[in-house]
Amino acid sequence: MSAGTPIRRVGFIGIGNMGWPMAANLHKAGFEIAVCDAVAGHATRFANEVGGRAATDPADAAQGVDAVVTILPTSKHVESVVQSMRGSLPRGALLIEMSSGIPLVTRRLADLLSPDGIEVVDAPVSGGVSRARSGELAIMAGGAATVLDRAEPVLRAMSTTIHRVGAVGAGQAMKALNNLVSAGGFLVGIEALLIGQKFGLDPALMVDVLNASTGMNNSTQKKFKQFVLSRRFDSGFGLDLMVKDLTIALDVGRGTDTPTPFAALCRELAASAAALLGPGQDHTALAQLSERLAGTALSGSDRPPDA
Repeated sequence: MSAGTPIRRVGFIGIGNMGWPMAANLHKAGFEIAVCDAVAGHATRFANEVGGRAATDPADAAQGVDAVVTILPTSKHVESVVQSMRGSLPRGALLIEMSSGIPLVTRRLADLLSPDGIEVVDAPVSGGVSRARSGELAIMAGGAATVLDRAEPVLRAMSTTIHRVGAVGAGQAMKALNNLVSAGGFLVGIEALLIGQKFGLDPALMVDVLNASTGMNNSTQKKFKQFVLSRRFDSGFGLDLMVKDLTIALDVGRGTDTPTPFAALCRELAASAAALLGPGQDHTALAQLSERLAGTALSGSDRPPDA
């Protein structure tokens, strides 16, 4: 296989909340896919319900493919998967790393795979589970232009927006910084709703006003009513993953000697919420930390948040 071969066969590693619909859209677009997941039976269920081949492990998923997509919780997981695939990935194949990972680790993986004839791009996504299902994700891509050209048909099958932001690792840096901005908007918005509720304003009405005013952001539009005021806290993106992404953003800040006092506070609040609430929490449950500090819940009543 040459490095310019069009991509038709794809190994897809990681079919969780985001990976499942993303892989389903690749299958729908006509790519031949082999799926693999750490959860026993998950790949088989995907093959039965959606299509494609259920691979027994990452090395099996990499057999004979033109590209492998990885979307995993951390760069540590990606490193482990890449090591297990090295003997199976054909020369000329492409690794499309779509995890919200650590940019320097991804660059190290690119250097590791280069002698094997494997090129790497990083292409983390934004948009959440709903846009993963609809194929309307936004992708922040890093890599050489010619390699991104080759990867683009795969990325287009899962997204409506692809921003080429720089060399390998730049996509992941951009994704972490995007999530930093998102977290900052969420945190200050929740505090504003709590202030307003204590003053006597209706939080739901406040959200409507914010969405018609300059305070509008992604959280006011797509999170506050849907997941906080509803008390559902089930957007599909974990609080632990938010903490990870904010940590990556701070690491990028340190690496560039950029002062980050507000970013550090956002990360500390998210980590404190994760410690307070325990594992398995949705990132929108971050609101509960502010609620406990304020002694009231954003539910249209003055009952304490743990009542």
